[in-house]
Amino acid sequence: MKRRILCAALVGLLLPVTAWAKLRVVTTTTDLKWLTEAVGGDLVSVESFSTGDQDIHFVEPRPSMVMKLKRADALVRTGLDLDMWADSLLGATRNGKVVYGAPGYVDTSVGVELLQIPTGKVDAAMGDLHIYGNPHYWLDPANAAVITKNILDGLVRNDPKNEAAFTENRKRLLADLDVKLKEWEGKATALKGIKLVTYHNSWVYFAKRFNMELFGNIEPKPGLPPSPSHLERLISMMKEDRVPIIMVETYYPLHGPKMVAEKTGARLVVVPSSVGGLPGIKGYFDVFDYVLDHLVDAAKAAPHGGVK
Repeated sequence: MKRRILCAALVGLLLPVTAWAKLRVVTTTTDLKWLTEAVGGDLVSVESFSTGDQDIHFVEPRPSMVMKLKRADALVRTGLDLDMWADSLLGATRNGKVVYGAPGYVDTSVGVELLQIPTGKVDAAMGDLHIYGNPHYWLDPANAAVITKNILDGLVRNDPKNEAAFTENRKRLLADLDVKLKEWEGKATALKGIKLVTYHNSWVYFAKRFNMELFGNIEPKPGLPPSPSHLERLISMMKEDRVPIIMVETYYPLHGPKMVAEKTGARLVVVPSSVGGLPGIKGYFDVFDYVLDHLVDAAKAAPHGGVK
């Protein structure tokens, strides 16, 4: 009798733990971590393999990542060959729950209207060209609707009993996003048609959303460091077209952009492209607040070509 009572007590203690066990998720970026936490709420535990001040192209896989992925119920990734380094982790971990086609494999690019899909032959001479299209789609905040739908579907596949909670969390997030989109579009009216030079070809989705013109890149081709001859050509073109702003992510070297800014009079703006990219950028919405505020300030201060 005492043994049965003890067993019943142990079962009673264990049941709440099982009932409230969180879904373990790993993401390849901090933006996906933030969005997964927004959808999953208290029902998920999320870790990011990268930090917001890293170039997502070049994250170095580590043994600690393998262990995190081995314990994970789901992997949420950007896809489009941007985070290919995660494939080596998948090969090492042998976790059947998170491999391609499994319930825990979530590619958030599915359903995104992709830009700059290469046509014709693609080879190494073109630089670090992404064969499926430009992968920086999270920099159009409106794409958060598609991203979070993929996340929602992945969470539901792994935890169907909490579908209603996940769905409600996403609904609240999208309501907040609608408010912020109106706010950002209002700010961006001051930047309509303005020409930008960026370091890498990262901001095509952002520029399309907010009606800006990408004039050129500090890199001569994606992933290739700028040569003196390329920078001289860029300087000449920027002077001719009176380009007022150079925008550079926090993790790129600033020597070349500073030199171009000095010779053209353009304002240099260093910006985060992900959550955690700078101190104080703690959420996905913070990225766009920061970038748009600093672009507007730079355009007002530019000696030519800025806003009135």
